[in-house]
Amino acid sequence: MIPQAYLKVLRKLYERLKDSDVNWVITGSLGFALQGVPVEPYDIDIQTDKKGAYEIEWIFSEFVVTPVNFRESERIRSHFGALMIDGIKVEIMGDIQKKVNNEWEPPVDIKRYRHFVRIKGMEIPVLDLEYEYQAYLKLGRIKKAQMLKKFLEKRGKDNV
Repeated sequence: MIPQAYLKVLRKLYERLKDSDVNWVITGSLGFALQGVPVEPYDIDIQTDKKGAYEIEWIFSEFVVTPVNFRESERIRSHFGALMIDGIKVEIMGDIQKKVNNEWEPPVDIKRYRHFVRIKGMEIPVLDLEYEYQAYLKLGRIKKAQMLKKFLEKRGKDNV
């Protein structure tokens, strides 16, 4: 069950982005919850490309708390920024790259792994859970990867 406050912020995001040319998806805990994974969202993560990250920042300029800029950590890099909408943190990540075997992978082609979830009259783009599972494995986030794998296996059995 997705808390009402998250659905309200999701609607604000959807209403402003649905007719834009921004290539975006909801990922992370809310993306999982939208696809039926029993998790409590703790923020909203939007994944996009570099251009989209700066465009989302502009579209939601009144909510910016961390301006979008390029950031790099040991395992991941992206054009990152954050919004605060109605008390909920919204993280923007553009052209995410993961470091695997000491090499940066090319930015994720989100159109390749995107599908849509219908909720409350909205068609929300989300990342495929199998892709998310593989991404968390590559990042060494084993607990999250195992949680997704268990959900995918259960869902697979339920669909047989």
